Amino acid sequence: MADMQYRRCGKSGVLLPEISLGLWHNFGGGADTETCRAMIAKAMELGICHFDLADNYGPPPGSAEECFGRLLKNDFAARRDEMFISTKAGHLMWPGPYGDWGSRKHLLAGLDQSLRRLQLDYVDVFYSHRPDPNTPLEETIGALVHAVRSGKALYAGLSKYPPSQFNRACEMLREEKVPCLLHQFRYNLLDRACEKAQLPDVEEQQTGSIVFSPLAQGMLTGKYLNGMPTVSRAADESSVFLDANKVEADAVRVAEYQKIATEAGMSLTQLALRWLLRRDEITSVLIGARTVEQLEQCASASGQEALPDDVLAAIDAVQA
Repeated sequence: MADMQYRRCGKSGVLLPEISLGLWHNFGGGADTETCRAMIAKAMELGICHFDLADNYGPPPGSAEECFGRLLKNDFAARRDEMFISTKAGHLMWPGPYGDWGSRKHLLAGLDQSLRRLQLDYVDVFYSHRPDPNTPLEETIGALVHAVRSGKALYAGLSKYPPSQFNRACEMLREEKVPCLLHQFRYNLLDRACEKAQLPDVEEQQTGSIVFSPLAQGMLTGKYLNGMPTVSRAADESSVFLDANKVEADAVRVAEYQKIATEAGMSLTQLALRWLLRRDEITSVLIGARTVEQLEQCASASGQEALPDDVLAAIDAVQA
């Protein structure tokens, strides 16, 4: 197992690798099966045993679970108990009033569909993918409790919940003896909002935490510093979260971080990931590699020495 380090999820018995593999964009329709197989094999070799999915991952929605499910059945079935597999429901998946958000109807139907696509009897974590402003929180939490008690999920998780709802949801889950295992939220060098909200809350609630978009959709790899690559997320017209305007808006800060990384003798990717792992409240960091090489580069951030104080000070100065 390489030098991957593992961290405990709150007060649970679950250990997650410091670097986890998210399958949001790179296992969907059109993805090369051999590349996907090689990514899973390399991840396991590196000690990355956590694979993060959701019902709407693709594109198109559902295709990431289908791809992972086929590979799991055909190539990795014997290693299922070495893997920690998560999925989510709560975003739009099918037409009509029950195809979206956080009702009991949607969440439990979504979980059943995910299990069929994954060709599994259970997942390790089932998340409410986002809070629903129009469904009582009690109903959403009740669906998570049912998912665990039915044996279709081993643990319950929450994703992108604001502090007030997260804390109340944790209380409800504890009352049902199905404690929240993980909270998933965005955190990177360009977006530090969670430092005043989610991070204090996961520490108080004694849950695990896993952060997505650690490289800001690729901006913190340095790939956009010299123009817009034709094969990139920002150049893809279907991209929802990153475009040329966003790249331009953050270009100055990214260039400053690149300078700090170069002076510290490391890549910008390494700087961004090691900066996240400096926080004890972070259980794991979700990366979305396109290639085995990218996966190896990200995995090597685990187990490294803490960033020097002068590097941390330089990073904070960019934020000021």
